[in-house]
Amino acid sequence: MNSPEYGIQAFLWWRPEVSSRDLQIIREAGFGWCKVNFAWRDTEGAGKGVFDWSRTDRIVEQASQERVDLVVRVDHQPSWAGGGFPTNGPPDNPQDLADFLTALASRYKGRIRAYEVWNEPNLAREWGDKLPDPGALVRLLKVAYKAIRSADPGAIVISPGLSPTGSWTSSSRPDDWYLESMYIAMGGKSDGYFDVLGAHGPGYKSPPERDPAEVAANKDLGGHRAFCFRRVEDLRAIMVKYGDTDKQVALLEFGWTSDPRPDSPYSWHTVSEEVKADYLVRAYRYAKEHWSPWIGLMSTIYICDPDWTEQNEQYWWAITYPSYPQFKPRPAYLALKAMPK
Repeated sequence: MNSPEYGIQAFLWWRPEVSSRDLQIIREAGFGWCKVNFAWRDTEGAGKGVFDWSRTDRIVEQASQERVDLVVRVDHQPSWAGGGFPTNGPPDNPQDLADFLTALASRYKGRIRAYEVWNEPNLAREWGDKLPDPGALVRLLKVAYKAIRSADPGAIVISPGLSPTGSWTSSSRPDDWYLESMYIAMGGKSDGYFDVLGAHGPGYKSPPERDPAEVAANKDLGGHRAFCFRRVEDLRAIMVKYGDTDKQVALLEFGWTSDPRPDSPYSWHTVSEEVKADYLVRAYRYAKEHWSPWIGLMSTIYICDPDWTEQNEQYWWAITYPSYPQFKPRPAYLALKAMPK
């Protein structure tokens, strides 16, 4: 990948007319990637080997028409695969995921540029409400990697973005501990498991340039190195420790929230829409100046789902307002569009 490459996450699954519009506004902003969720259960939910490709066919075709590359997040197992359904959890048999990925990557060979295998597995809610298990995730990645690359040797396999949490509880594990545990489980070598490391980088209460050490020393800022955009540097240091210097990092989710709701868990680090816009532009600039060549894709959250309301936490992270057919950009979208790339 170039360093960086520019992406935005959008929700293209249910409404074809909205997905077409959203891909257009991504391209019009000068961004070349869209991150999209392909929920396994929505494609192979009726039973193993019983596929409904209608929505994936349409999304891949629309992205091709707009000349936008796709990074496809694959998780959310069907009921027949187990894994703590209906929560998002790893299948009881990892080969079931591998078989699905073989079918998916074969169907869209050369048309889907990258796959993210699972999401935030260091959180129990994304791991079948079970204790996060980096060893089990590595075993899942191994069969998934082989399936994707065998079906489409040109596709990029990205490890799941880890949630930047400093907490050690029954429901979460710190992202840095989890990543190092992955390397230990892989025998210190990531070849055969992923091509690019996935990471998440919400900025919380800090501008993108703020040193994680300063954040760790200030309880008002979160009191932990995880609570800032530059947390990804800690993950990069682990990659370097294990000799993965030639592989890039994909920042699969990052942004700032403008959530003002007093009962929201995010209200302590809310920023204004104008500050969100400023911080996002500065984040891309900081990464280009300080993280090249190891930073690859940087995917902003989100183009708003038109069905979201102010009661949805995602509404407040978005860079547009939920609307259709009219398009209502927030300051962040306009700033990112105007940003040099």
